[in-house]
Amino acid sequence: MSNELRSLLARVESSDPDTAKELRRHIDALQSRREFGLNFERHTPESVALTGRAISVGDKVRFIPVRGQTEVESEATWRVVELAGPQTKRVAQLVDPKTNEITSRPVDDLVYIAEFKDPVFPGLVRSDEPVLRGGDKPFHAVINAENYHALEAMLFTYQGTVDCIYIDPPYNTGAKDWKYNNDYVDGEDSYRHSKWLAFMERRLKLARQLLNPRDSVLIVTIDEKEYLRLGLLLEQVFPEADIQMVSCVINRAGSPRTGRFSRVDEYIYYVFLGGSQVEPWTSTMLSDGSELGKMTMPTVWFTAVRRGSGASRAESKSLFYPVIIHRETGRFIRVGDPVAKDVDRASVPLEPGELAIWPLGAKGQENRWRFSAELMRNYFEAGTARLGKRDAATGLRPVTYLQPGTLANIANGTFKVAGHTSEGALTLELVGAKTVAPRTVWSQTSHFARDHGSHLLAALVPDRRFPFPKSLYAVEDALRFVVASKPNALVLDFFSGSGTTAHAIMRLNKQDGGQRRAVCVTNNEVSADEQRALVARGLRPGDSQWEALGICDLITKPRIRAAITGLTPGGDPIVGDYKFTDEFPMSDGFDENVEFFTLTYENPALVELDLAFERVAPLLWMRAGSQGRRIDERSDTFDLADAYAVLFNVDAAADFVAAIEKSPASVRIVYIVTDDETQYQAVASQLPEGVETVRLYESYLRTFQINTGRA
Repeated sequence: MSNELRSLLARVESSDPDTAKELRRHIDALQSRREFGLNFERHTPESVALTGRAISVGDKVRFIPVRGQTEVESEATWRVVELAGPQTKRVAQLVDPKTNEITSRPVDDLVYIAEFKDPVFPGLVRSDEPVLRGGDKPFHAVINAENYHALEAMLFTYQGTVDCIYIDPPYNTGAKDWKYNNDYVDGEDSYRHSKWLAFMERRLKLARQLLNPRDSVLIVTIDEKEYLRLGLLLEQVFPEADIQMVSCVINRAGSPRTGRFSRVDEYIYYVFLGGSQVEPWTSTMLSDGSELGKMTMPTVWFTAVRRGSGASRAESKSLFYPVIIHRETGRFIRVGDPVAKDVDRASVPLEPGELAIWPLGAKGQENRWRFSAELMRNYFEAGTARLGKRDAATGLRPVTYLQPGTLANIANGTFKVAGHTSEGALTLELVGAKTVAPRTVWSQTSHFARDHGSHLLAALVPDRRFPFPKSLYAVEDALRFVVASKPNALVLDFFSGSGTTAHAIMRLNKQDGGQRRAVCVTNNEVSADEQRALVARGLRPGDSQWEALGICDLITKPRIRAAITGLTPGGDPIVGDYKFTDEFPMSDGFDENVEFFTLTYENPALVELDLAFERVAPLLWMRAGSQGRRIDERSDTFDLADAYAVLFNVDAAADFVAAIEKSPASVRIVYIVTDDETQYQAVASQLPEGVETVRLYESYLRTFQINTGRA
């Protein structure tokens, strides 16, 4: 019997035992009949405690344990009926909706409870400084949130547009460490898998709405505990999809099972929607020796700035000189002469309209180039040195070059010169690479979780532990097979854990120059051991010392920041090299941008009155492609960014339309703030063809209101 029915029967029984008995008899008869397909108990809607969310009259709340304790006086969900007292010492009058019991508690001893049947009105606030190394490339995003509510938020930003979802959900092993506790067995369930299935079904149904129905793929990893039920669940949620399962060896040494086979693999479900396909590859994946020919084109352009030992400007007399570009266009002009050690680089004269690129380290320190100014001139002339994407803030461009080994491979025919860029740099291709459809059994050394998951993570964020991270290269391969031909793919991971998916997307971008975006969602829960220790110290969720040890703040954000910058959280260059398809020092980092957000819960009345724009603003920017400047503050008239625009006052519509028509920026979306449909349509009709229009805040509010009860 489901928890919902059990709860309803208990209420009926308290007032009418005979009716309750008759209902129970009919329910028992119905339960003896089983439907076709996967059967499980849909639990009463999950709920989540939203630490830090302000409490108002009408809210649902629960008691927080007294500091230093784990037990609470009541597990009930109460409703706030009144708030009294000064702001810093407010007291809430509470009622239990089930028993009508009345009590009161200090607001500081309460936590807001959100049930998943209730609509939420999400916003985002920046939780950490962004990483800006990708110039004008779109931003990746890391969101600290309960993933169900984050998926709801993305219904506004990405509905029907996601190219690929990769998730590594809880395996329901019973473990009590991170990853949503990984324990979904409810003692009252007649079927021990029901709680996990209900948990997954709700999220998969939202994921279905986000995926592009014409061409997208859902990838789900799982182990032996739940793979059978997951397969059935995927068939029920995605009846129109074509589904395949891959067996991936992650530990050839095996995980012992007493009296049973030693497990070496886990499983990967691919759910293909619309016209999505598997990309051919240069290996069958059956073994390390199953390559058919050369691998795909590796990274061959490396930074011309010296790094590591001996990299300082002081180490050389002649390797500190400027590369001069045009300040407006960014195009290469010339290579300057070496500058003496005692000369301030800011004093080096430049012609009007020129900008100097100096060999600076990741922290802005003065390093040196890898070779002389004369060689640099020769490299630019030969097309074996080039300039990368401009930094949006400084206008500077990274200088990269082809190493001697790459030039030797051109000479021996391994690479061929396919052409030149508009600035004269060589473009290279592999010669004679063969491809084939990958098989459904993968046995690759690169997929070993210990060596390329745990050990790699330890290099990025030393002295920080995360249980069972995926091999970076296993995730990279899993994604490559479905997004290799989509250089602008939008990839979502709502069980992000340590952030491997975003890291893998960055590697794919580096390999082919793509601009794929990763949106990663994880909560900030602490491990069970840490929780016990923190409680013993009198701490609670929301306290800074508690939150600092949560998965998002301790692992996910630092790992992604380290991957991009090439520096550990302590500021040291990461030790070690990336392997396999694309080999280069991890300290090189990636030319990528990332923003870090925390999900907020907004009052819909304040949203409708345009009093919460700052927290809705990131959602507007993400919907427009997460690229370029973000409009973070409202104005009295309108604002125009790189990819979108917001009209705050329809009285300024004429100037707004004129500004968009004159703007050199590629405006894709226009948001119009008005509660009048006629005004909205009038403005929309004047905009250039091809520009998407969205009415605020009607569209935002409707997105979440229409989904009431979806849990």
